[in-house]
Amino acid sequence: MIADLQCVVLDCPDPGQLAEFYQSLLGGAVNQQDRRWALDEDWATLHSPSGLVLAFQRAADYRPPQWPDPDRPQQFHLDFGVPDLDRAHEKVLALGATVLDADADGRGWCVYADPAGHPFCLVRH
Repeated sequence: MIADLQCVVLDCPDPGQLAEFYQSLLGGAVNQQDRRWALDEDWATLHSPSGLVLAFQRAADYRPPQWPDPDRPQQFHLDFGVPDLDRAHEKVLALGATVLDADADGRGWCVYADPAGHPFCLVRH
């Protein structure tokens, strides 16, 4: 092993706003003091209850992915397990997510975009 994962960093236009979106989805603490990072208007973090740290970095010329357009690919996405897909669907929409691909055929997952345009999936577990 060479390294361990410190966090996942998402570029975005407003780090604080996106950190709060993911806090509403996952719980945890926004901008918890951590010796690894300095917090400012260009960098925000979310320490989730599971131990995962998401970081949000301001990108001046941010261009969100346009899933599934290959000219502006998703780059990566996050999957979140949920016990009740319908209930989670309503909650993420209320938080500001948008639907990219609904679970129309009952496959057990839906694709959304967070407020900055990053794709993520809710997966029934």
